[in-house]
Amino acid sequence: MGTAMGFLFGLFRDAVASIRGWSVTRKTAGLAALILLVYMLVGFDVPPLSKLQEWSRTMGAWFPFLFASFYVFVVQFPVPRTFFTLSSGVLFGPTLGIFVALTSTTLAAALNVSVIRYFLGDWMRPRLTHPAVAGINQHLAQRGWLAVASLRMIAAVPFSILNYAAALSSVPVSSFTLATLIGSAPGTISTVLLGNTLTGDMDPRLIAVAVALTLLGCTGLLIDAKAPLKGQDSSMDY
Repeated sequence: MGTAMGFLFGLFRDAVASIRGWSVTRKTAGLAALILLVYMLVGFDVPPLSKLQEWSRTMGAWFPFLFASFYVFVVQFPVPRTFFTLSSGVLFGPTLGIFVALTSTTLAAALNVSVIRYFLGDWMRPRLTHPAVAGINQHLAQRGWLAVASLRMIAAVPFSILNYAAALSSVPVSSFTLATLIGSAPGTISTVLLGNTLTGDMDPRLIAVAVALTLLGCTGLLIDAKAPLKGQDSSMDY
């Protein structure tokens, strides 16, 4: 516990010192990001579906691109993406809706990790060898794709929080992005299809799918936890 607390205290202290050493450009970008974060948490309201449908009729063929861009931007912040995924099914139908939602989800995750690493990567990288996090980081660096794909299948795991955690580890962006695409696909497809039904009743089959995906995700995490890492004794358990 003492090691972990010391690590967290050191992170906070060194973060303040690191920010002071940023260039003017990075400080400006960081301040803009902070203002956006506060606004998204306090003052931003997601447009109602009726408004999105109105925009769809007005903008025509350009609307899927604008919707996808809006989707990617909004979920950079800790905002649930379920509304946008459901809206994809309502607005675009099953085929285009699945493409828009899954593409937006994957791009949003990759951008989220890349932006956080731009601001905090240089500061966090040398601290990943600390005893409090070294084992976890080694695990993510070598086999993070399995953990990420498994967690994406569990609906209770917040999309943004997983992005933030992965960004502060050594999991490769390419592996993280592919794992997000694969792990998010079943749940995203189910949600888009639910939106496409245009009914207020929950289809029991979709509940069964959500439960099955959670069990599959937990199974993946169990396999990930038991399989040895490179350079470790196969008898080690972690």
